[in-house]
Amino acid sequence: MTLRISRRSMIKAAGAATGAVGIGIGIGTGVAASPATAASTSFAHPGMLHTRADLKRMAAKVKAGAAPYAAGFAKLTANRHSQSTWRPNPQAIVARGGGEVQNYPILYRDIHAAYQNALRWKITGDTAHADTARDICNAWSGTLRGIAGGSDVVLLTGIYGYQFANVGELMRGYPGFDLARFQDMMVKYFYPMNHRFLNRETNCIGHYWANWDLCSMASLMAIGILCDDRAKFNETMDYFHNGEGNGSLAKAIPYVYDDVGLAQWQESGRDQAHSMMGIGLMGTICEMAWNQGVDLYAADDSKFRKACEYVARYNLGHDVPYTTYTWKNGPHCVPTEQTVISEGARGQGRPVWERVYHHYAIRRGMAMPNTRDMVARNRREGGGGDYGPNSGGYDELGFGALAFTLDKATAPESAAAPSGSTPTPAAKSGSSGSSSSSGSPGSSGDSAAEPPTGPSAQAGKSDGDLAATGSSDLPLWTAASGVTALAGGLLLFRRRGRAAATPSDTAE
Repeated sequence: MTLRISRRSMIKAAGAATGAVGIGIGIGTGVAASPATAASTSFAHPGMLHTRADLKRMAAKVKAGAAPYAAGFAKLTANRHSQSTWRPNPQAIVARGGGEVQNYPILYRDIHAAYQNALRWKITGDTAHADTARDICNAWSGTLRGIAGGSDVVLLTGIYGYQFANVGELMRGYPGFDLARFQDMMVKYFYPMNHRFLNRETNCIGHYWANWDLCSMASLMAIGILCDDRAKFNETMDYFHNGEGNGSLAKAIPYVYDDVGLAQWQESGRDQAHSMMGIGLMGTICEMAWNQGVDLYAADDSKFRKACEYVARYNLGHDVPYTTYTWKNGPHCVPTEQTVISEGARGQGRPVWERVYHHYAIRRGMAMPNTRDMVARNRREGGGGDYGPNSGGYDELGFGALAFTLDKATAPESAAAPSGSTPTPAAKSGSSGSSSSSGSPGSSGDSAAEPPTGPSAQAGKSDGDLAATGSSDLPLWTAASGVTALAGGLLLFRRRGRAAATPSDTAE
């Protein structure tokens, strides 16, 4: 079996650079992308996860009762968040992690309600749903005054940043929607942490798992599009190709097995819930870039396609090749390795497959046999609230069958199984392993490991349980009097005699 290691990974040593938690707070205007990756000078609107053509297609297909759109739309309308009777519950301060009250579920539930109502409006023309989405956006932009917490605040501003920005993009131009105030909220309270995390200063920058970088990248890109800010968009583009952290393409996918068309995901030795979360986040970034005329999907010989096939294949119950993943873990950069792929959360359902399948197999006509089978297993994809009541069930906006299905084109659907691979039974969702692991390699307790296969599987577990490991001595990320600030000093997660956080302080 041929193993290809990315040049950047070889230079840095596989997975090396993971350890101390260090986020510098310097703010700049973003890193300009190289000419080869820069998009056109103006942004297309709407132009994040959904374009005008996408929305017209959804509306026409649903009206015609076409499969799988009709079933996907039925999934949307059945979700309690998509009802026009939803009323927002905006908070002045939202916190995740640290010693604060864990009230961030209020935010993600409102975001998903806004998104689902906006999507229903775009498909049906029913302005009752548009009014609901508008009112949620306006309520939050008029109320939010700060974001607080421990290290998990990075996840809050990343995951919910890209999701909320997508809602604002859909509502652009709707009567009564205060776009300027919404943009101001995203730039003031979400963007600074996205930028600072990606520009953190530490000797062990790879301490954080790929999904930490990826959610920050997705938010940064989405805010750039929302605000017509090319520098923010290009900062994500540059990090995708050249970033030092695990969200860059070379680090997120460190090993490629060219002879079998697979590539190992960075979190494969950790658990499968986070591996699938990573597929969803990188797919989000690639789709938003695609809709702005930039093809990240094809980068490095469509390396992301091979990673999708790898994660899909293993979660279908088949063997895949695995190379020991080595990194320097924790605030003291302790050499650590994962010698086997994890069965934690193997076979779990997540709404991440439709988008990548329809890009590679339908748009591009490339073989995606394992991803195709994951699509078939998980149809029809739901959204927030359909994959468990805790935060991991809201990591994706979802509804991929409705939103990302494209008209069938000629696509090679057969591919030989990787040599030497023998199908093995997939572990049950919730099996033991690293599915409960958290934050940085070697820590515990986070949201992405949570989502069960059904909405009731996590009943009885409170949303706040997942962030209970946040360290109370971390400075809070807050905003006072409209000016972004850090309570307790001017450093966040940066060493001051000792590391400000330990691996157990981190999540996702």
